[in-house]
Parts: sequence; structure tokens; C-alpha cells
Amino acid sequence: MPNSTRPARSPLSQPADWFALTGVSELPDPLTHAYRKDLADTALAGRVIASHYADPLVRHLVVDADFLVAPEEGAEVLASLICGDELRMLDSSRGWAWGYGPDGRVGYVPSEAVGI
Repeated sequence: MPNSTRPARSPLSQPADWFALTGVSELPDPLTHAYRKDLADTALAGRVIASHYADPLVRHLVVDADFLVAPEEGAEVLASLICGDELRMLDSSRGWAWGYGPDGRVGYVPSEAVGI
């Protein structure tokens, strides 16, 4: 039986020591950096792992709304936003819009509170 050999390495691939996986990952503060397992701000590509990345879309509130830490009624309120406030939105699904509020913190508002 012939000796087993490794497949030839692509000339475009980097050697195995190209990056080091050492120590504990230092994730950015989730209060000021928008990332979840399913979605993250494209500005965080290379710093966090997510299934998808998106650029925030600038939207404005069409009604006053509480800016919440989680997408659920009764969640901790980060701020009370007013009609016209800017939301740099990354996601709007299941009745909640998620993104950066006017002060740069990350949170949720009801989707119906967000306009164009």
C-alpha cells in the first residue's frame, strides 16, 4: 500500500501559524457594539462571529417608544426615545427593531415605532 500523503497546499492558503488562537476572546461591549449569534454590525467583522453581518440603516421613530435591553415587554429600559429620534437599525423582525439608539447604545424598540 502506498504511503498516505497530504493534499498539496493551495499557494493562496496561509501557513498554519498565520494566526494564533491563544487566550480568551475579548468580545466588545454588547451595550455599545451590535452583535448577536445570528447577526452583527459589519464594522465588527473579524472581531465577532455571527451567521450574518449587516450595515446599519438610518431610520427614525414615528412615535415615542422605550428603548429596551431585550425584545420583550417588561425588559429593562435603556432610554425613552421620542418621535424623530434616530435608530441605526440592523434588524426588524418578530415585532422588534434592533440597533443603535441616539446615544450609541444597542437595544430594541417595537417595529411599529420605526419609520423611514
